[in-house]
Amino acid sequence: MDTSTRHQAHISPDGHLHLDNEPQVVPEGVDPAQVVVQRFHIDAAGTGLPILVQVHDERTGSAFPMQVMPDGTTQAPGTTPSPPVQDVNPIAERLAAAQAAGRAHDFAGAIAAADDILQQLTATHGETGRETLWAAQFRADLAYLSAEYAFAAASWTWIALAWFDRLGPGMLLTEQAAQKATRSWMQLPPQAAAPLGADLLNMLLEVVPHRSATVRARITERLGDIPNYPMHAITRA
Repeated sequence: MDTSTRHQAHISPDGHLHLDNEPQVVPEGVDPAQVVVQRFHIDAAGTGLPILVQVHDERTGSAFPMQVMPDGTTQAPGTTPSPPVQDVNPIAERLAAAQAAGRAHDFAGAIAAADDILQQLTATHGETGRETLWAAQFRADLAYLSAEYAFAAASWTWIALAWFDRLGPGMLLTEQAAQKATRSWMQLPPQAAAPLGADLLNMLLEVVPHRSATVRARITERLGDIPNYPMHAITRA
């Protein structure tokens, strides 16, 4: 496996982000470290190989290497990687186009290409096939980076449940998706967050019941502050 290409990520004390010496746009309210992972996930998902990144975060004075995996998770270099995406050769060119568009901040072009890829994989592998879910993660990350937080929250909520159904409890892929669903939902203004609140809470209760009590309480409190929100819809949480 070739992970010899080492990318550089630099986060300044005031939160500005440079990747390979190029300044990056960090959406308001988003931690630049999240952008690092989501940017290189685009590359890793396209090649099916880990991307090696040297991170220097001046906010904490830390410097460390990490691998961004094709499934969007991260791990230390030298650990056993997740298997590469299989059976995507027929759409490799379109996936490469989506990657290029994403790196160029052409999110409209990247999203169009990703939607096309996802449609083909769904037809070939089914809505919850492993390859389809990896592509769905790629698309959800694009939504987050382009500030389409409602789409990202709904997508990650569904992805978390799909991985849970495929893999069972306690799996990193499921927990990562649940975290991203919550992070996306928290970016939404109250009225946009309200319709997605019950689904998010129920997902967290199902897939990470013992690790999400605190965040579920925060979500419930936020929903309670929304005028006329039907709190009976979240009684399970």
